[in-house]
Amino acid sequence: MKLHLALATFLASLSFASAAEKEIFNGKDLSGWEGNKELWSVQDGTITGKTPADPANPAKSILKHNTFLVWKGGTVGDFELTFQYRIEKGNSGVQYRSKELPAGEFGPIISGYQADFEAGKTYSGILYEERGRGILAKRGEKTVIKPAADGGKKAVVEVTGSVGDSAAIQAAIKDEDWNEYRIVAKGNHVQHFINGQQTIDVTDEDAANAPKEGLLALQIHAGPPMVVQFKNFKLVETK
Repeated sequence: MKLHLALATFLASLSFASAAEKEIFNGKDLSGWEGNKELWSVQDGTITGKTPADPANPAKSILKHNTFLVWKGGTVGDFELTFQYRIEKGNSGVQYRSKELPAGEFGPIISGYQADFEAGKTYSGILYEERGRGILAKRGEKTVIKPAADGGKKAVVEVTGSVGDSAAIQAAIKDEDWNEYRIVAKGNHVQHFINGQQTIDVTDEDAANAPKEGLLALQIHAGPPMVVQFKNFKLVETK
């Protein structure tokens, strides 16, 4: 009887987890997403962002500002999001608890937390606040964010520990291949993981500026022509 009860409890928990998971990408088209469709498309079952080269300077793309593909299915507060990404050149990331600003020439502009990644060796895994307080944790860091002494937006970032060696985390990230990213946000505590390794741990005590709820969005960055792809999203709201 106890075995049957345990099995029933386990199956019920699986059912709950499945019910709590939100589909944010159907694998076929950009239904439920909003952005510049000349830059964003679905290719081979992945959300794909591509920036063309500037004819006058092929080393740079035509973009004059970062732009985003915005999920219009709701907002996120406390949640876990897992996805896979692949990038060729440039910089990208997933915005969360973010807000939409007036659009620019090349599409939506977003401000808020960003789970950063890139084709280079410096920024993948960090917590960056786009059009806000900047880098809130470098890869490998555990930080606490304190309000600016003058009440402004220049928050104080206190490094309180480590979640791993930055170089070792970077070494496990595959160039121009698929990697798995996981974001966990609970209250004022956020964590990032890439390929199972924790990359940052942040407690944001800057209450006036810490985003608590907002939009999800995908970034393509001004700079060199780039390609970024996303697939296998799993979003679970935890409250």
